[in-house]
Amino acid sequence: MMQRTKKTESLSNQMKRKVSSPPKVKKKEYDGDFGSVISTGSTLLDLAISGGRIRGGGLPGGILVEAFGPSGSGKTVLLSEIAGSVQRQGGEIMFHDPEARLNKSFAAIFGLDIKDEDYSRPDTVPEVFQAVRKWKPIGKNKVHGIFADSLAALSTDTEMSKDAGDKMGMRRPKEFSEELRRTCRIIPNKNYLMVCSNQIRQNIGATEYQPQTSTPGGVAMSFYSSLRLQFSNPTKIKITKTIFGKEVSKIIGVDVVISVFKSSIWKPYRNAKVTILFDYGIDDIRQNLQYIKDYTKYKTYTVNGRNLSNTRDEAIQMVETQGLEEELREQVIDLWERIESKFVLERKPKR
Repeated sequence: MMQRTKKTESLSNQMKRKVSSPPKVKKKEYDGDFGSVISTGSTLLDLAISGGRIRGGGLPGGILVEAFGPSGSGKTVLLSEIAGSVQRQGGEIMFHDPEARLNKSFAAIFGLDIKDEDYSRPDTVPEVFQAVRKWKPIGKNKVHGIFADSLAALSTDTEMSKDAGDKMGMRRPKEFSEELRRTCRIIPNKNYLMVCSNQIRQNIGATEYQPQTSTPGGVAMSFYSSLRLQFSNPTKIKITKTIFGKEVSKIIGVDVVISVFKSSIWKPYRNAKVTILFDYGIDDIRQNLQYIKDYTKYKTYTVNGRNLSNTRDEAIQMVETQGLEEELREQVIDLWERIESKFVLERKPKR
């Protein structure tokens, strides 16, 4: 009887310890090193990417990014803006340009200084990823950037040979998979930021069970990428001026919606509207002013309650002449965080 009592007490003590010491809830682990963050050039896109992890958001080191969408939607501009941000923070860049689009005058728009040794026009998939594995940038404790614009233009060794035949269609996805598998650990280990652009293509003969569109190179990029940014709904920006008594209209850029299609660095499915001007790049001021006007009570364009103008172009000029860019950006971040806080899911943690 005594033995049974002791056994009962022992079981009771064990149960008490379990109740008094609940298991720790494992925090969700995300990709990326936020010790240093690279801006995309758009405050709203930075926030959509990682505004919940660090104030102001942006791109961390140690990740692979795929920016995909239709031709002419601004993917090259985004890569150039990010490359310029990397250089301004003291990092080195490697720019692969198989489509040969990035000339020095275009790069200068983004404050991008590309040396001959940092620039290449590769023909094949292995050329891009082998260069990543061999790269030895000098600066320490910096985010170094690798850019490829665009993956759709890359061929395979088989395709480049005379007897390519029908083998190329199957070989390219395999080469992407092989090269990414060999490269994927190097990117986080060396804290590189690798950003690649890719095109959307129509799938002929698509069915109910097959997507109507896809990105060239198979599914390897979508699998290995920590972040996928989808460009959609590009709309032309047209201005009209009266010259010698005649109205003349010109297309000066595009507005595009960039969506976080996949993310393992924070939450997916956040969107940002981005304005891209042909001779300027990403117009952050324009969209920041519009965001404040759209999500506050103000009927005019304002900065911290100070009325600037009824027209956006005049307000942009006032922001630039009065040096209000940073104040405007901080107000947008504050407003975005307030809106985001309304959608926080408050639930008891699972044990």
